[in-house]
Amino acid sequence: MIALLVLPALPLYVRTALANKSSTSIEAPQTVAKGSEVMIRVTVRHKGNNFLHYTNWLQVVVNRKEIARWDFSWNQRPEAEVFTREVKLTALEDMEIITEANCNIHGSTGPATFKISVQG
Repeated sequence: MIALLVLPALPLYVRTALANKSSTSIEAPQTVAKGSEVMIRVTVRHKGNNFLHYTNWLQVVVNRKEIARWDFSWNQRPEAEVFTREVKLTALEDMEIITEANCNIHGSTGPATFKISVQG
């Protein structure tokens, strides 16, 4: 009797166990000269990229100000489960970069943080 109740629910459990939240990582130089152009590369990872389950937004915040945001939808999803976006900035002061992405079903693993020291 218990097997009759458990077996139909098993695919739901397995699907949930394999699903994950969207996460980000940041690539940028740790130190730059004042006035120089800085490339910030954000990589997003999320297992699942179909019309029902996808990363629905990505944001980049520098010194508490949102400088870039990408919103996705069921018909305009990210190109893959792992994708990147780049942002260019002029370095005028030390920068704290915070990135975060969100899965439309499971949410986010939380923000990633990176600091750039501006010299000169």
